[in-house]
Amino acid sequence: MKDERWLRYAGPLLLLAVLLTGWHFAVLLFDIQQLILPAPMQVADAMVDGFRTGIFQKHLLVTAKEVVFGYVLGVVFGIGLGAPIALSRTVELFLYPYLLALQTMPKIALAPLMMIWVGFGIESKIIITMIVALFPVLVNVIVGLRSVEADRIALIRAMKGSVLAEFLWVRLPSAAPFIFAGMKTAVVLSLLGAIAAEFVGAEAGLGYLMSQLMFKLDTPSVFAILLLLGGIGVALFLVADWAQKRIIFWDSSNDDRWTPR
Repeated sequence: MKDERWLRYAGPLLLLAVLLTGWHFAVLLFDIQQLILPAPMQVADAMVDGFRTGIFQKHLLVTAKEVVFGYVLGVVFGIGLGAPIALSRTVELFLYPYLLALQTMPKIALAPLMMIWVGFGIESKIIITMIVALFPVLVNVIVGLRSVEADRIALIRAMKGSVLAEFLWVRLPSAAPFIFAGMKTAVVLSLLGAIAAEFVGAEAGLGYLMSQLMFKLDTPSVFAILLLLGGIGVALFLVADWAQKRIIFWDSSNDDRWTPR
């Protein structure tokens, strides 16, 4: 057990050290120009400078607001639309084709329209982020609510349980692992949606900052933001995973999935 716990934490750090070392020597060996691929220390210097001057914090705060509000709205609408679709064939026939059509539309193409309708402020980015986050939650809510064992439904109906009781005490607990799976997928996609929307047109945010830095050919700072976004994405996923373990503690799939077998 102790060896497994050591490997759980030290393994990824060791792999990171190997990758950074290989990256460093590859730049030196092949004499790669900074414009094409900066060395790890150049990226680290750009990261430090970005936080020291406060520019990273300023734009990170804007992107964080877009991700949080867009994600929350996506989860709320995903559950709010998914539940009636899962429980009513009529609602499914009316709504699901349009939601599916919305999902198949490229979000990067919707972003300019949102900016025409809403403006270049944070509101248009929140809407795009919400649309990106909605569908994974929606699909998992539908699958989860429909995957309840028939015996459980028969039991509560035999006990004269109401439709609300059936939903709250049977369907929702059974669907909870599916819902959290969709929420964990959505939290990462929310970050991608916000950055993509900022690329199209924004006044602030990490995506906006990246586009400005790329125009200036400041490759180390672009890499620094990419690494920062990667770290944020991993952190958001781990927070969602932690919440799943605490809230639906009865689910056997919540066993330590990160522990090697």
